[in-house]
Amino acid sequence: MINGFKPHIGMHLDKENQVKTKLIYTMFILFFFTICTIAQAAEGSYRIGPGDILEISVWKDENLRRQIVVPPDCVISFPLIGSIEVSGLTAPELKNAIAERLTEYIPDPTVTVLFLQVNSSKAYVIGKVNKPGEFPVSMDTNVMQLLSMAGGLNAFASADKILILRQQDKNTVEIPFNYKQVEKGDKLEQNILIQRGDVVVVP
Repeated sequence: MINGFKPHIGMHLDKENQVKTKLIYTMFILFFFTICTIAQAAEGSYRIGPGDILEISVWKDENLRRQIVVPPDCVISFPLIGSIEVSGLTAPELKNAIAERLTEYIPDPTVTVLFLQVNSSKAYVIGKVNKPGEFPVSMDTNVMQLLSMAGGLNAFASADKILILRQQDKNTVEIPFNYKQVEKGDKLEQNILIQRGDVVVVP
């Protein structure tokens, strides 16, 4: 008891419930964007990157079935055709490339490329957020959604001085983002789509 004030047990429960609700919400957001990315991979719009796990197979030939983890240099090896670079390819593009090279050995090969795990489509949030780290992103993830996955800004964040660092042609581009304006519905064009490898810095 402080100055005649006796805290009620319900206050503690409310705080615990708020924490649990935020945790569940964050987990749901992460799950949702992971599912979106896998769906994009299945429909052929997702581009292969390091860490993705592929299953490549040729119809009616069990010897030509491989599960492959894409290495950092994005060069994989497949029987008969040897090495092939897969960076930036979609599943249909890789399927066609493998099939074309296999025609030297197999007439009209039917190649299948599946994503077993999508691990390379990630962006990063650092600085004054509640849960900094790396997060899975889809092609439709915007800045506000990524910040939400990071638990939102903490009380000490400079919400009007956020930067998005993006690699373009071997250069790092700084894109300013004013959280306060977007939150109020102003200058929504700042809420751009996140790209693989983006780093959001919250000072």
